[in-house]
Amino acid sequence: MTEKSEITELVRERYATAALQLSDAPSASCCVPTDLGNGDVFGSALYTGDKNLEIPEEAFLASLGCGNPTAVADLHPGETVLDLGSGGGIDVLLSARRVGPTGFAYGLDMTDEMLALARANAAKADATNVEFIKGQMEAIPLADDSIDVIISNCVINLSADKNAVISEMFRVLKPGGRLGISDVVAENHLSAEERIERGSYTGCIAGALSNQEYLDALAAAGFVDSTVEYTHEVAPEMHGSIVKAVKPSV
Repeated sequence: MTEKSEITELVRERYATAALQLSDAPSASCCVPTDLGNGDVFGSALYTGDKNLEIPEEAFLASLGCGNPTAVADLHPGETVLDLGSGGGIDVLLSARRVGPTGFAYGLDMTDEMLALARANAAKADATNVEFIKGQMEAIPLADDSIDVIISNCVINLSADKNAVISEMFRVLKPGGRLGISDVVAENHLSAEERIERGSYTGCIAGALSNQEYLDALAAAGFVDSTVEYTHEVAPEMHGSIVKAVKPSV
């Protein structure tokens, strides 16, 4: 196996195990790093303002993310949304409520166990404008120019080929489409070795891009108006962040 495929398999195994555990006994995020004494930095606690939307409790408890991208993506009725690494489905279900019956929300995940959990949660929520599809975010199985908004919650840092992910996001977005992503981002001065010292790859830490690396990768793919905004610290000098960017209209 190549290094990239080994990383992908480690991530798949970790989240397959998490899905099975959550199906039996929902618990906190498997992404939580060593306790830093600053409260919850990953998981369902970041969705406290959305619990009045009648989403199944299992979907909230299954959140393994570092933010709440649907709270910042500014979704509108009728839009088509794609969630990369959709996990237990919380962001897809929240997006489906926001875009309404004339809109649609896709969830993409590579893990059969997570897809099964997400589909069960969608059935409990009586969500009809959603679809969970199997695939990898480095090769999104959707057509060019088909998506209005891409969201993702603490998943892109897990990819072994982030440039491929960003290029694929650009491809599937419609002209004028946008990103509203939550991810872990390192401060610019941290080396790759220093990031590894702060946490594991499957724990959402070691594979994180720096602020400038994120902006450079977005620009190289063709995105404009890109921003990275820190929201809370998840490890020393590493932050849960909101990443936004736009695909040019022409």
